[in-house]
Amino acid sequence: MELKRVVVTGVGAITPLGHNVADTWAAILAGKSGAAPITHFNTEKFKTHFACEVKDFDPKQYIDRKEANKMDLYTQYAMVAATEAVEDTGLNIEQADKNRIGVVLGVGIGGINSFEKEVSDYARTGEELGPRYSPYFIPKMIADIAAGYVSMKYGFHGPNFVTTSACASSTHAIATAVDLIRLGKADAIVSGGAEAAIWPTGLGGFNAMHALSTRNDDPEGASRPFSASRDGFVMAEGSACLFLEELEHAKARGAKIYGEIAGSGMSADAYHITASHPEGLGAKLVMQAALKDAGMQPEDIDYINVHGTSTHVGDISEVKAIQELFGDHAYKLNISSTKSMTGHMLGAAGAAEALFSLLAVKEDVVPPTINHTEGDEDPEIDYKLNFTFNTAQHRTVRAALSNTFGFGGHNACVIIKKYTE
Repeated sequence: MELKRVVVTGVGAITPLGHNVADTWAAILAGKSGAAPITHFNTEKFKTHFACEVKDFDPKQYIDRKEANKMDLYTQYAMVAATEAVEDTGLNIEQADKNRIGVVLGVGIGGINSFEKEVSDYARTGEELGPRYSPYFIPKMIADIAAGYVSMKYGFHGPNFVTTSACASSTHAIATAVDLIRLGKADAIVSGGAEAAIWPTGLGGFNAMHALSTRNDDPEGASRPFSASRDGFVMAEGSACLFLEELEHAKARGAKIYGEIAGSGMSADAYHITASHPEGLGAKLVMQAALKDAGMQPEDIDYINVHGTSTHVGDISEVKAIQELFGDHAYKLNISSTKSMTGHMLGAAGAAEALFSLLAVKEDVVPPTINHTEGDEDPEIDYKLNFTFNTAQHRTVRAALSNTFGFGGHNACVIIKKYTE
């Protein structure tokens, strides 16, 4: 069976750097950080006081007020990104075969704010007044509901579900959506991810694991992948979506094409519930699998958007995996971690970074890894590699590989290449 080719014909995003793709991408290329003191709640008693929040967000600007009130924040973000992606395609929704269009999103945590609020309210008044849960509590909390809302907005009756694999969730979603289209089970799928976990339970939980940076005096400089002084990741929120379309379907309607999803890979570290394999075993396996799926060689890749969370073990193990797999070609690659600017968007990270990889391929420019300073070198990292420190670099990007790794040892990556006939 000959697999169908899958291209990207629409993009959408709402991130700590902007409420759309254009603003976000401009900030990424400018090396701007989205980190700032947290505004969602009072962080005085927490170890970390900052994160990469979406700024100045009013859901009523994008979603009907009554509908927005039924949604958790992560679903609102998903709706904004998905809407931009669908509208960007130029697809005539009424004339399209909506039975052949689906929605596959990735969500790591889901409606944690809704869960936290309802349980806290019950703890305060439940024994005295009895349970007074909102009828929207469960629909707001569950991780699959964002995909459902997107399908209902457009009447898309194709495959509809979410993938959940911690920080690899939305890369798994994109890889799965691509395979569904390749196999002829859909003509097009809105795929990506969403997350909104910057609340007391989310922040407190990650603080308890010593996973977060506590650089409270310098939020913008806190996410510093591959620097010796890195002390943990910076929590972030938002959503990114790609409109994935079967090539002939896209060509038949004259769609603009951003790039092609060449292949994907999945693996497991099978090592530890939170720490990556110290030698990068799972990271190497997932990149190998993606190259094989794409029918490509290591030398075909020009850029890797790394997982690069700014944690001690994670950054080192990923570099080891790249060096072992790519060999001498590793020194010809550009490598960068856009998490240095967006922070770690958890379940939405893979979708955002796939978007940035796509734009790097389309525009022949590699986004930077910011916050590295001379003298802040880790002796366990080889700085002969090009980490694209602090300034975006223009170069031909024939293909880019985007890595995401999640707690539980879940690894996923996608390869995006320039579209050619």
